[in-house]
Amino acid sequence: MSSTTSTRARILQVAAQLVGDSPDGDISTRAVCEAAQVGAPALYRHFGDKEGLLSAVVDHGFEQYLATKREREASADPVEDLRRGWDSHVEFAVRNPNLYRLMNSPAMRTPPAAALESHRILTRDLERAAAQGRIRVAPELAAQMVMSATVGVALMLVARPATFDDPGLSRRVRDAVHASILTPDPDPGAGEEAEVPSAAARLSALLRQAQGSGLSTAEAALMKEWLDRVANTGREG
Repeated sequence: MSSTTSTRARILQVAAQLVGDSPDGDISTRAVCEAAQVGAPALYRHFGDKEGLLSAVVDHGFEQYLATKREREASADPVEDLRRGWDSHVEFAVRNPNLYRLMNSPAMRTPPAAALESHRILTRDLERAAAQGRIRVAPELAAQMVMSATVGVALMLVARPATFDDPGLSRRVRDAVHASILTPDPDPGAGEEAEVPSAAARLSALLRQAQGSGLSTAEAALMKEWLDRVANTGREG
């Protein structure tokens, strides 16, 4: 390991430790420099500014969490994968409260790479559910709904544990949100009106997966826009 890499790794390790030990998750660059035994120019050379350092701390801390998601083989049941994904997200937040609050802090002007990757993994599972006809809205909208609810529950559990002390809260919210966007057991007897949004979401997902749909890039984009609109309008109704 080069001295440059070693210095960066040492600063990052020290910053992560200070974040974890801090009462409110906040740290100063001066404290990081003192603990890592480096000058301020070295810290700014590697991370740009405090926000860059904190963003790197979040990505570093979430690397192990995301590694398990990357390595997880998709099961035949995307709905069950979505349940496990929600539970593992909340469990990680509860185990790492300061890191989690930092990841979702409004002060972070640029979303950490870890947050963006987590969203992509969620969307991928929802697209698999859509391809099986088990989703009522477009995957992108479903991902926004699920991620908003997951992060909301997790933040309340880590920020206000005395108020949000019901151990079953996360599961209840998870099931309620999933019930609003998913159709785990398609009902062959459901009316045509109820089937249209799910069918539109499924066809949109299949078009995303298809290598050759016979449509031009512009035509495929327009078709997906129409299908997503039908799927999402069906949900609004």
